[in-house]
Parts: sequence; structure tokens; C-alpha cells
Amino acid sequence: MKKIAVIIFLFFSITGFAQDKSKIDHVLTQWHKAAAEANFQDYFDLMTKDGVFIGTDATENWQNKDFREFSKPYFDRGKAWSFKTLERNIYTEENAKTAWFDELLITQMGICRGSGVLQKTANGWKIAHYVLSITIPNENVAEITQLKKEFDQKLIEEKQ
Repeated sequence: MKKIAVIIFLFFSITGFAQDKSKIDHVLTQWHKAAAEANFQDYFDLMTKDGVFIGTDATENWQNKDFREFSKPYFDRGKAWSFKTLERNIYTEENAKTAWFDELLITQMGICRGSGVLQKTANGWKIAHYVLSITIPNENVAEITQLKKEFDQKLIEEKQ
């Protein structure tokens, strides 16, 4: 009898775990879709109220309120940004209230990597932290480093 109870418990645990990953995948897909369709409300409804968006520029560390203000004109024009997922990995533990992920995306900037954290809220999974990075092939790092050297030096001096 104990073995049956353990098997039933494991079955429901694994099923719940898979359902969470599916729900998280759906949230991320809907979030990208809302941006592509310039649906401001849906986009920000999928983030926590204190959510953070880290952009590709070293100066882009957007707290939710500031990110809304920055993004609003793009959404109002009817064209925000369009990211198509190439690959997505989602990580969490059973009964967790936090999940993390990474994804490769096709964007207007070429292939980018997104990564972040989601929190399970009373209203479902919400994006709490998102980081967008432009991917650079290793053989091009020296060239890119040279291109951004002046910008980086100015920012270093400003931040020190």
C-alpha cells in the first residue's frame, strides 16, 4: 500500500512539475507575442509590478515603471519589437514559487539570448526579471570589444 501511495504521489508531483513548465513556457510566449502585437497592457500584465528588464545597452537597467515609460511610445506606434524563440530552457523545482529560464531568440538585432526569473503569484506565473543580450561569436569578440571601447571607458569613468 505504501508503494502505491508513493507512486501516486510521484505521478502527481511530476505532472504538476510538467504543468508548471508548460504554463511558464506559455507566459513567455504570450509576453513576446504581446510585444510583437504592440499590446502594452498584456505585455506588462505578464510582469510583476516590481519587474526588471535589462536591455542590451550597458545603461539599460529598467525598473518596471521606467521600462513602461520607455516602452510606451513604441507600443503606441503599433510596433514594439518581435522576438521569435529558437530554443527555450526552463528550470524550477517541484512546488516552487520561482523559476528561471534561458532562450535563444531571432530578433531585429540578429540572434539574441534572453534569460530571466519568474515568480508564481496568485494570478499565475509572472516575469520578475528579464535580461536581453546580443550574442557575439567568439571569433568576433576582439572586433566588437574594439568597437565599444570608447563607450565602455566613458561609462567606467562615469560609474567610478
